[in-house]
Amino acid sequence: MTFLKKSWPLLILLLLLSACGKKEVPNAKNWPVEEFSYTNQNGEKVSLEDLKGKVWVADFVFTNCKTICLPMTSNMVKLQNALKDEGMKDVELVSFSIDPTVDSPDVLTEYGKRFHADFSNWHFLTGYSQEEIESFAKESFKTLVKKPEGEDQVIHGTDFFLVDQEGKIIQNYNGAKDFPLEEIIKDIKILQNY
Repeated sequence: MTFLKKSWPLLILLLLLSACGKKEVPNAKNWPVEEFSYTNQNGEKVSLEDLKGKVWVADFVFTNCKTICLPMTSNMVKLQNALKDEGMKDVELVSFSIDPTVDSPDVLTEYGKRFHADFSNWHFLTGYSQEEIESFAKESFKTLVKKPEGEDQVIHGTDFFLVDQEGKIIQNYNGAKDFPLEEIIKDIKILQNY
């Protein structure tokens, strides 16, 4: 009993210190994104190296999409506006085109303008083959991208992916229905020690 009385203050101190440790996003995936260097809507190269040191949120869309890409892009705009409202900096948004033969930088610019995207921290990327983006999506993001032969629509997932400052995918969220905006903002704040 005397030992417990003497070690009680030490126990409290250890509990307090452990609570002050760095917070982490629950159930982090920690999937590394493979190196890439693609072309954005301004015709500029954007690479994984360019995004190092920043938190970013990615999705896979295409401008000729007749269904799910429209709400996904609208939700990315909501996220961009929420980041501004929160005064959060060093957060980039990246939309990978999954129809690169159609989605030139000019086409991506017009698409972004339709949604009132702020291009200062949002990159719409293209400049690769269909096979390359399908493989990149599968290998790095564990998501399906497939353009059936002779079709103008592309089969793809609807997730948004949160990537940390080291280029690791930390979490994925439904980017279309029941969009968890507050959860994404909360997780970005954890990564930025906000």
